[in-house]
Amino acid sequence: MTGLLIVFEGLDQSGKETQARLLGEWFQRAGRQVEALAFPDYNTPIGQEIRTALHGGREYGPDTIQMLQIANRHQWKAQIERWLAEGRVVVSDRYAASSVAYGEAQGLDPDWLTSSQMYLPKAHVTVLLDIAPDVAAARKAQNRDAYERDLAMLGRVRVSYLRQATQPGWIVVDAARPVAAVSADVITRVASALGLPSPPAR
Repeated sequence: MTGLLIVFEGLDQSGKETQARLLGEWFQRAGRQVEALAFPDYNTPIGQEIRTALHGGREYGPDTIQMLQIANRHQWKAQIERWLAEGRVVVSDRYAASSVAYGEAQGLDPDWLTSSQMYLPKAHVTVLLDIAPDVAAARKAQNRDAYERDLAMLGRVRVSYLRQATQPGWIVVDAARPVAAVSADVITRVASALGLPSPPAR
């Protein structure tokens, strides 16, 4: 079977982790081997540095933060390539488009951010779970990191994501709805984009 890389993007609290898990379970029921990733990967030294910075422990500029984020993904490049070569489905909570969205929202050049990641494996489908910043904030009232607290910046992040989503291979899903409705929409539209049999109506 052909390996697939499917990515979920969106603001924090848009439901990426949940929808990635539900889509992975659907692929497993269809008989596929599924691998799950989430970025940043805080289990690596680079990921730990990202976590420290996002919670105020470092004063890095936006370019340095995004270079760390990109390096964090490159740590997984070889493994992702192996999984795809083995025909597995790799479902990732955040990937390359996150650096473009968050970096662009902080004044960085989106073309530079895109070219800096050109050698990462390309996503077959990217699902944008679209919610407004105030909805994201309402879903998490405490322990928000520096990005989550800046609603104006999150508005710019959303604009960047919607701009990127005009490219081929993107699906935009209204993520302000109940989890089950979002999941049904995601599965149907991902299946359609990949030319796979659609799930039966419930």
